[in-house]
Amino acid sequence: MGENGWRRTDAWIFVSLVIASGAGRHRRAASTRRPEGVRLTDVLSTADHLNRTIPERHEVETAVRRLVGAGLVSVSDGWFRITPEGEQLWRSRPSAGLATTVDTVQGVLSRRHEPGTAEWSLAEDDHAAAVQEYVVRSIPSPRRSPEGHSGRG
Repeated sequence: MGENGWRRTDAWIFVSLVIASGAGRHRRAASTRRPEGVRLTDVLSTADHLNRTIPERHEVETAVRRLVGAGLVSVSDGWFRITPEGEQLWRSRPSAGLATTVDTVQGVLSRRHEPGTAEWSLAEDDHAAAVQEYVVRSIPSPRRSPEGHSGRG
């Protein structure tokens, strides 16, 4: 599909969003206050685990515009969600090991959908804040012994 076809980054962000959201397995009940979906930090975290790098702001923005425009993803109030069409694509993809899932999904996208264009932007500050939250969250907390508890009375 050339320059206008699906890029590997599009598939990487889609797979990251699907995995971060539990591929529909952990949906929240309609009666809960927290909406379905995941935050950008969770998408970046999963993307880092998949590709050993955190996606740049422009990579996320471009991929999300194309995925939203194709009807596979939605974003509302900072919550990223897989649409029913996106879930169908995910569930009907050929089985592959995790190492090749992004490439497999890129192939499925190329065969079944045209990339879309949607008006959506990711502010540099929002991307930086999500990266910072992920970095802080991924640093292990040091183990500390309880202060003042020598075990003797």
